[in-house]
Amino acid sequence: MKSFVAMMLAAAVFLGGCAKRPAPATGPEETHGEFLVPTVAQGKLPTIKLWLGSEELDTEVALTTMQQATGMMFRTNMPENTAMLFVRPQPEQSSFWMTNCPLPLEAAYIDPEGSILELHELKANDPTAVVAQSHNVQYVLEANSGWFERHHIPAGTLITTEHGSLPEIFLRRR
Repeated sequence: MKSFVAMMLAAAVFLGGCAKRPAPATGPEETHGEFLVPTVAQGKLPTIKLWLGSEELDTEVALTTMQQATGMMFRTNMPENTAMLFVRPQPEQSSFWMTNCPLPLEAAYIDPEGSILELHELKANDPTAVVAQSHNVQYVLEANSGWFERHHIPAGTLITTEHGSLPEIFLRRR
């Protein structure tokens, strides 16, 4: 039973999205059983500039469990060329959903090398998980709904940062 609970907790931590399954919190939250659930939007996270071809995004970076669990929850606006990048601990089959996210978003599931694998629309306040087809998702980039189409960014696009490639910036620290 303890191993089942541990596996369930691990699954809750590693599932990503605007509204993830409950996880340990460090800010305003309410308790649901053993878990703490965010009840307010998190403040702006540290940012990095990402380039997708010639397009630039000012991107908040969600690294911690709580930052990723909260994601874009409760936020009511997002400027056009901003986004949030979720850096996963290891490649996985990510799934994101939109509980408590009033803005429609789009998610790019990205491989360990920084190439977009899949693009998925995320409907506002939709609790249905949008599961990646790939089991090789290292990063997830959330932008405004339709951003990738408006800016002609297809699957296969390589994402770079102002400081180098995604793996150079995020994977070499481990």
